[in-house]
Formats: sequence, C-alpha cells, structure tokens
Amino acid sequence: MTATLTATGAPVAQPHPRRWAAATVMMVAALMDLLDGTIVNVAVPSIGRDLHAAQSTLQWLVSAYLLGFAATLIVSGHLGDRLGRRRLFLLGTAGFGLASLGCGIAQAPGQLIAARAVQGVMAAVLLPQVLGSFRTLFQGRERGAAFGVYGAVAGFASAIGLLLGGVLTDADLFGWGWRSVFLVNVPVAAATFAAGLVLVPSTKERSAGRPDVFGTLVLAAGLVAIVLPLVQGRDNGWPLWGWICLAAGVAAVAGLGAYEAGRHGAGRVPLLPVRAFRLPAFSVGVLVQLLFSLGLQGFFLVFAIWLQGGEGYTPTQAGVVTVAFSAGSLLTAPAADGLAARFGRLVLGAGALLMAAGSGLVWAAVNGASAPHTGAWPLVPGLVLAGAGLGLLVVPLVNVVLSAVPGDLAGAGSGIFSTAQQFGGALGAAIVGTAFFDGAPHGLTRALSGAMPWVMAAFVLCAALCRGLPRRAVAAQEG
Repeated sequence: MTATLTATGAPVAQPHPRRWAAATVMMVAALMDLLDGTIVNVAVPSIGRDLHAAQSTLQWLVSAYLLGFAATLIVSGHLGDRLGRRRLFLLGTAGFGLASLGCGIAQAPGQLIAARAVQGVMAAVLLPQVLGSFRTLFQGRERGAAFGVYGAVAGFASAIGLLLGGVLTDADLFGWGWRSVFLVNVPVAAATFAAGLVLVPSTKERSAGRPDVFGTLVLAAGLVAIVLPLVQGRDNGWPLWGWICLAAGVAAVAGLGAYEAGRHGAGRVPLLPVRAFRLPAFSVGVLVQLLFSLGLQGFFLVFAIWLQGGEGYTPTQAGVVTVAFSAGSLLTAPAADGLAARFGRLVLGAGALLMAAGSGLVWAAVNGASAPHTGAWPLVPGLVLAGAGLGLLVVPLVNVVLSAVPGDLAGAGSGIFSTAQQFGGALGAAIVGTAFFDGAPHGLTRALSGAMPWVMAAFVLCAALCRGLPRRAVAAQEG
C-alpha cells in the first residue's frame, strides 16, 4: 500500500498495484482447503477397502482434518496479524502441499489420519491470511467485490467437491485411485507457493497483540478429548475412560474461557472472548453454526458410504447424486440476504426446518423402497429441499452473528464462528458416524436409517435456536 498527498496535504492510501493478482493467487490456495472439506467424503469407502481400515478410521479421516483446523484457526489469524500474513500464507501453502503428499503416499490408516490432521492445521494457517490480506489490500467497493468473488469460489468449491472426489477416484490417474484426491493438491500448492513469493505483498497489524500459545494448546487438547471418546467409544464398549476424557475436554474448554475472562491488559489476544459470548445473538449463532455443521458433515459421511457400500454406486455416481443438494443451495443462496433483511430470523429458522424436512424425505425414500435398492431419483427431492434450506440458513448467518459483535472483537468473533463450524463437523462425523456403524452389522440401509434421526434432530434444534437470534436477523446498514 503506497500513499500520495491531497491538495490539503493529507496522506491518501493508494491500493497495491498487484492486489488483484495477489488475490487470485491466494484464492487458488484457499480453494484447496475449501475443496478438501468435502472432496474426501466420496473417496472414504475406497480408502477403507484399500487400507483395510476399521470403521472408526473412516470417521477419523474427516474428524482429524476438521479438528486440526478448528484447534489452530484462531491463533493462526493472530499470528498472521503480528508476524506478517504473507509469511504465514506461504508457510500454510507449503505445509498443505506436503501434508497432501503425505496423505497420497500413506500406506496405513494411522499414517493417513496423521497426515489429514496436519492438512487441517496447515489449512487453518493459510486461510485467515487470505481474508486478512483482503481487508488490507482492498478498500471500498473493491473490498466488497473481492469478498464477493471469494464467496463465489467457496460456493463453487462446496458444490463441486463431492463430485470431483468421485471423478478423481474413478479416473484412477496413473493407478493412484483415491490417492489422486490428495495428490492433486501437490502441484497446485507448489505453483501457488512460487506465485505467492512474487505477487503476494507483506501485510500485518501494528497493534496486534501476542497470541496465546498456551491457550491454543489447551483448546486443541480439549477439542480432541471431546471427539476421541465419541469416535472410539463404540469399538471399546463405551469404557469409563471415555466418559472421563469427554468430561475433561468440556472442562478444559470451559476453564480456558474462565481463565481468559479474568485476564485483562496482559497484551494477549483472547482465544475465547467471553464478552462476545455474553451477547445472545453471538452465543446462539455459534451454537446454530456448530449444530448445522454437525448434521451436514455427519450426513454426507454416512450417505457416501451407504451409496457406494449399500447401493453399489461408483464414486462418480455417488458424487453426481449429491449435486442435487448443491443445486438446491444455489437456488436460494442469491436471495437469502434480501429475504433475511425483510423477514428477519424467520428466514434462518425456515432454512433449518427445510434442511430437517429434506433429510426426512431422504430417510423416507430409503425406508420406503420396495426394491432391494432405492435408486437415485427418489433421493433427489429431499436433497434439493435440504440444499435450499442450507442456502437460507448459512448465507445470512454470518451477518447475524458478527453484526452483533463490537468492532474490537470482530476478528476474534470471526475466528470463533469458523472454529464452531469445523468442530461441529468433527462432532458430526463422530456422532452420526457412530450411530451409522452401530447398525452396519444389520445392513447399510438399516445403518443409514438409524443415523438419519440424529441428522434431523440437529437441524430441528437449529430451527429452535434461531428464535434466539435478533428479530431483524441482519444489522441495519448505516448511511
């Protein structure tokens, strides 16, 4: 960012001359993470067969990535503000590429899970630098346009991730099979790293406080302690140590919040800003974010396994079926903000109910099939309806939550909001996955039928919680 002088002698910041080139590079890097949030789900059955993985391993393939992301996201944003976003962006990009290589060459389930966790950590290092750099590089309408393009890229990634995972798995490029899902990131990361060295400028916040490294470690340990017994408990007969571990994880996260609430003026940025949680719109909105992620991630994990293991679909065919869900979200997402501005929280509650109703239609189609196999078309109406609900709920939700947070807590609030999404997804893979695998010995169709009530319950609870959001749902725009 350069500066010139006005006629009165006041300095005026000039935009960076290569800001759009830098933004393009950073969005390509972000696309790797946005795709990896869903691309693996369709490949999970193939991974399980090839590596002879246990059922809990399939849950960890999703949960490890999301937990690594959730545990690292908040502190990595603060580190970028303090040490320089370009430095952290390059570190995250290189690390994500290397972790993807580790996933692609893994020969055992434990190796793959470890590499997935590192992938999640590196994605969390990378992603906050993209959004933080956009705030610095762009001003006014250009900033809105840049975030708009980012939003479109995110929507594209979620819509195509499941399909791309199926296509890459079936294509069997160079005989890699499911490994292509991970190895495709390696050349993209290498090219993005090289371009980032040349095009991405260095930005930081002069007033950035010291990140709380100790708090980060406590948060990471607490989140893992919560998810670990939920994934492993079924295989071990729900032993006492699992319940102790779960209680300790909850206590660690709650204790961290209480500890940080008592520390003021220490020059550190709190990981869990208690002042924000005292605002009903923020605390309720974070719960809504966590619960819808729980239902969504859990559903797509077990749905992909059922389509391929129970219905005999190829990975590509399974990906094509899930496009119906993406189509539903694309129908409502463009109008969601306008509807929320007019009708308020009712739109978000309606979106959650549509997700529950769509999931119910999928459940009914699975249970009501008279033939040995359900077929794709009976599933489409429910998937489209659930996707339409997602667009109505998710698009306005971020504005609802963050508009309630004071400006000095906006960065921390945004980090908590994103962390809730990732942690909710990890819980979904654990809880819904466990319900699914409990019924797997009696057939995958029965397993899916046993898991779907958990998915629907998460969405219904989201709808109920939406009544605690601000009545107008979207903050009034000034000016």
